[in-house]
Amino acid sequence: MSKNPLEQTANREAQASVPLTSMHSVEADGVRVFYRSAGDPSAPVVLLLHGFPSSSFMFRELIPRLADRYRVIAPDLPGFGFTEVPAERKYAYTFDALALTIEAFTEALEVNRYAIYVFDYGAPTGFRLAMAHPERVTAIVSQNGNAYEEGLGDAWGPIRKYWAEPTAENRDVIRQNVLTLEGTKWQYTHGVAVPESVAPESYTLDMALMERPGNQEIQLDLFLNYASNVKLYPKFQEYFRKSQPPLLAIWGKNDPFFIPAGAEAFRKDIPSAQVQFLDTGHFALETHVVEIADAIREFLDANASGRPAKESAASR
Repeated sequence: MSKNPLEQTANREAQASVPLTSMHSVEADGVRVFYRSAGDPSAPVVLLLHGFPSSSFMFRELIPRLADRYRVIAPDLPGFGFTEVPAERKYAYTFDALALTIEAFTEALEVNRYAIYVFDYGAPTGFRLAMAHPERVTAIVSQNGNAYEEGLGDAWGPIRKYWAEPTAENRDVIRQNVLTLEGTKWQYTHGVAVPESVAPESYTLDMALMERPGNQEIQLDLFLNYASNVKLYPKFQEYFRKSQPPLLAIWGKNDPFFIPAGAEAFRKDIPSAQVQFLDTGHFALETHVVEIADAIREFLDANASGRPAKESAASR
């Protein structure tokens, strides 16, 4: 430790300037939703929605990089992270249900205006929120969060087969090839120039949580229900055309699940959409959090001062 008083003071000031992330839980929709938050409660809200197989932990480095000027809130979806779903709730693990729970979560926190950052499963969850309440959404950041058929990569092959034939055999194929430590690590490291740069805590935590009793069945149910999202793509696209939300698509271009064509496709419905590619894989925050945070700050500063996107005809 430095004994230089000026250096010690500078270090303390630097540490004090980093917004602290706090952890909370709140009852919403009969679920105890765990969430991380940081920032001034009166600042514009950014709602971070994670994907499979992660949790709000994936935003650990992003939250403090946004929280100096935004109130940043990152919940764990039901079935993920540290959100608790009581057995007596008899929760149906579908994307409709996830969206309803997160809607109830925002209302429990009295948050009625927000920009959303959507990733993977967070995209169909967040887009459902936006369709239901276009007046609440000020902007959208999509980080490998898909809404177009052309964005689905070849890695969906076994899952598409499961959709077409939801047999026990096809369910087990997903269980044995995806819901494993090797499969989870692959999702984090595929397409990353230096795979060793990905913190092992990320995929190790995900796998530990997936191995809780009953959780793999939850994940397999959600894989099957993902087909409902693809059926909703035209509705998502209709929302984009009508509401024209400011949108930044910032994607890891080497993602085998959601390929670059999905990011480019946003421009068909939102001509002003900004599209940026990073030389990394699916979990782009693990390797490019600085670049993503800078892009989000610039985008939100220009586009999301707390005003909602253009009201859709359906909401008038």
